Amino acid sequence: MTNWPVNLEQRIDRLESLDAIRQLAGKYALSLDMRDLDAHCNLFAADIRVGKNQSGRAHFKAWQDETMRNQFTGTSHHVGQHIIEFADADHACGVVYSKNEHESGTEWVIMQMLYWDDYERINHQWYFRRRLPCYWYATDLNRPPIGDMKMRWPGREHYCGNFHDLFPSWQEFWANRPDKDQLPQVATAAPLEQFLREMRRGTPAPRIRTR
Repeated sequence: MTNWPVNLEQRIDRLESLDAIRQLAGKYALSLDMRDLDAHCNLFAADIRVGKNQSGRAHFKAWQDETMRNQFTGTSHHVGQHIIEFADADHACGVVYSKNEHESGTEWVIMQMLYWDDYERINHQWYFRRRLPCYWYATDLNRPPIGDMKMRWPGREHYCGNFHDLFPSWQEFWANRPDKDQLPQVATAAPLEQFLREMRRGTPAPRIRTR
């Protein structure tokens, strides 16, 4: 459990950091949708990891450029609720919901997803250290994604997203039906700055398929 913040100055710093991190999510959406890839890449740490063997903003820009040119004509990312927790004054994690629209060939693909983020403050500025995208569905606007394999990009085989994979509670909920005649127990509430970590309960990051 973190011992930060403990005094007024640190509490003010926490509030300013919360706002700066929330700005990252909004700037990410705007810069990506407007294809300003320099602005976009500068939201990430300079040594951002790209794939298995590469790192740095130049490699990240090249990957984003290829993706945006080959997969989408236009996009719009709508940022939803944003939960942020601090490990210490310069490191935090967060969950951001995002509802997105994509012009992809002759189809209009809608998507619901969330990002698991890691943030780091470097030289007094907050950056993304990592964004882990977890998808619930992607489908043409006129085709509700009922059933399994909800990732339904045009011209590709359908597959499952990772929307629930970070949180073991999803599988546990469906696997265990409570006894209706017995009042259920309620676990102790998570301590400060531990809500997200307790929900994950050490669940490893899933392997994400992005295309």
